[in-house]
Amino acid sequence: MMTERVKKLKEQSLNAEPRISMERAKIENDVYQKYEGKVSVPVLRALVLKELMTRKELCINEGELIVGERGEAPAATPTYPELCCHTIEDFEIMDMREKISFKVTEEDKRIQREVIIPYWEKRSMRHKILESMSEEWKECYSAGIFTEFMEQRGPGHTTGDDKIFNKGFLEFKKDIEIAMGKLDYYGDDEALDKRNQLEAMNIACDAVITLGERYAKYAAELAEKEEDPIRKKELLEISQVCSHVPANAPRNFREALQMYWFVHLCVISELNPWDAYNPGRLDQHLYPFYSRELEEETLTREEAEELLQCFWVKFNNQPAPPKVGITLKESGTYTDFANINIGGVRKDGLDGVNEVSYLLLDVIDEMRLLQPSSNVQISKKSPQRFVKRACEVSREGWGQPSMFNADAVIQELVRAGKSIEDARCGGTSGCVEAGAFGKEAYILTGYFNLPKILEITLNNGVDIMTGKKLGIETGDVTKFESFEEVFEAFKKQLKHFIDIKVRGNRVIERLYATLMPVPFLSVVTSDCISKGKDYNAGGARYNTTYIQGVGIGTITDSLTAIKYQVFDKKNVSMSELMEALKDNFEGHEDILNLVRNKTPKYGNDDDYADTVMRQIFDAYYNEVNGRKNGRGGVHRINMLPTTCHIYFGSVMGASANGRKAQVPVSEGISPEKGSDVKGPTAVVKSAAKMDHLRTGGTLLNQKFDPSVVQGEVGLNNMASLVRAYFTMDGHHIQFNVVSKETLINAQKNPDEYKNLIVRVAGYSDYFNNLDKVLQQEIIDRTEQSFEGACC
Repeated sequence: MMTERVKKLKEQSLNAEPRISMERAKIENDVYQKYEGKVSVPVLRALVLKELMTRKELCINEGELIVGERGEAPAATPTYPELCCHTIEDFEIMDMREKISFKVTEEDKRIQREVIIPYWEKRSMRHKILESMSEEWKECYSAGIFTEFMEQRGPGHTTGDDKIFNKGFLEFKKDIEIAMGKLDYYGDDEALDKRNQLEAMNIACDAVITLGERYAKYAAELAEKEEDPIRKKELLEISQVCSHVPANAPRNFREALQMYWFVHLCVISELNPWDAYNPGRLDQHLYPFYSRELEEETLTREEAEELLQCFWVKFNNQPAPPKVGITLKESGTYTDFANINIGGVRKDGLDGVNEVSYLLLDVIDEMRLLQPSSNVQISKKSPQRFVKRACEVSREGWGQPSMFNADAVIQELVRAGKSIEDARCGGTSGCVEAGAFGKEAYILTGYFNLPKILEITLNNGVDIMTGKKLGIETGDVTKFESFEEVFEAFKKQLKHFIDIKVRGNRVIERLYATLMPVPFLSVVTSDCISKGKDYNAGGARYNTTYIQGVGIGTITDSLTAIKYQVFDKKNVSMSELMEALKDNFEGHEDILNLVRNKTPKYGNDDDYADTVMRQIFDAYYNEVNGRKNGRGGVHRINMLPTTCHIYFGSVMGASANGRKAQVPVSEGISPEKGSDVKGPTAVVKSAAKMDHLRTGGTLLNQKFDPSVVQGEVGLNNMASLVRAYFTMDGHHIQFNVVSKETLINAQKNPDEYKNLIVRVAGYSDYFNNLDKVLQQEIIDRTEQSFEGACC
């Protein structure tokens, strides 16, 4: 149960109004004005973090036990002008927009206008990226063929491992000193660059140590003034904790949580990474502290639970920094995607579930906060009790935890070149993406609109929404004589656009490697210190670049309709179908009925459609996988959308599966809405025909009415569905357990459903935070039932 302390902290977090904080931008501006051109770029970036941790306003909220905020208070959200220098119009839009708004004061606008814009307008990465891109890249980006993550946020998507729970930053400084001593200025042409990087990492260690020292002193000062003896004692304990960590390794459960939180704050303050850092296998990291303290009777389960609840609130106090334009459309949420892993296996391959795993599930169930996101890693070795407890929490109806196949994730990572030990200690972060925790920079570069590639193919290289010829000429499809000709034309267009995307990725990687190093993130990522290389420049042990495919359900059903109705059954000619698409099916109701209702669909365990899905998947995989990146690694694929399936649908005309113009495309690897009519087991059997082990993550949503999963029978069915899917090597599954009636009522009467949380894609959000198009997309998702399900 939540204590009164936690109830108050949770209420404060929920009521905090997101607002812009100019503190970070002003401090950064001061540092650049003073040092730019006088020190190396890595050292300059480290000095920004050091000055921020030295000067930022400290915040200890009433009653809290884990301390530290990114801004001056909960929901005070900094800007990152070195990434995206917002215009005054941007600020006004942020302040006034109905959804995902941030309050902006007139003083904020004045500082932005008079101080930030004059210095950063032409220096920001957003400006440099758009300035450096080819015209064809910019046209594709504007047309919605792909998005670009680094246009407003920095490379991120990495996760902590046990090193930050086992050593303090004074020890990291010793590691850096040893690496400096090994530099070979005679035989290594990069020795000077490495020295600059290591010097920057050393300063970054000082930054986090400084933050801890300041909080120790501040808590002691507050204790001196505090009249309540209980709170005075708590503040003195906070001071003692912060006097030890992060300079030194944590000695107990509470210090471990505070240690991580200081690391988290420095990662997300240094730059604005996509996605936010997270502690990875939190249950396994905390278990040694927890079990020892229980045995020594210095901690009770209830005390540990309260500390974790306070820890949960800290995540929820940090809205994702403001986004504008296309970047907002691809990720329209306050959620910053810190995703805590629970369960899985240990480094030695044995079951990783422990007492803290169940404690974390209890905390998730009790807190019901959007952040942090949470997931369970389910192995064949995981106890059924653990799986059922996770399903119990999930069926409460707010979308957490999501569920991952630990065995598949390990195979994915080993297949991609990780050692078996590093793979076992890895997991998933962000939405669904697999990585070697603490050792890999697995950077997401943007979403790729697969259905739109087909649309351009059907129009011989022309984007019908803009009238521009963005693709290559692959032939008049009305003259094609076989489905194979259509698919070959699609593959040629696919290669054309992937070429453009990857060329852009290489340029952007170089810009970040040279202009925007992250010395603090490099310290806590394995091998950056020993290599003397930055995280953004290939310093991590493993370096992967991802392009995320979107709309596999839509493009599968569209190509299936062409194959089945045009070439196999000859019920309609390609000319007639193209005319129907041009007219958005108006006046072509017979063709609409054929493609919507008389055609095999992905999601029904129908080999006709599912074989087409595999062809598309293979084409996408073969075109992306293995292409070199600029950090010593390669490109890979994963399949997820965040909210980009809404945006991608809005820049498209009608599709051959019967989807109308500007309607959202399918999300993740889920079937097109309403097309999966044979139950959840048929869905997972279709989805499992995709080779998940060749990806770095796939996302599958399922939606149930609460009555379907109620009681012991419903719980067992839900757990069995998860186990069955994972037996077939499925990567991930998550559930919306909410009735369609509830969602419709919530859309009509938002004030009565302020606390309604739904699963959107790889994250949960308040239904009221979603725009009406996304709300409707969730309403329209198929509501599954186990009755009469295909088996």
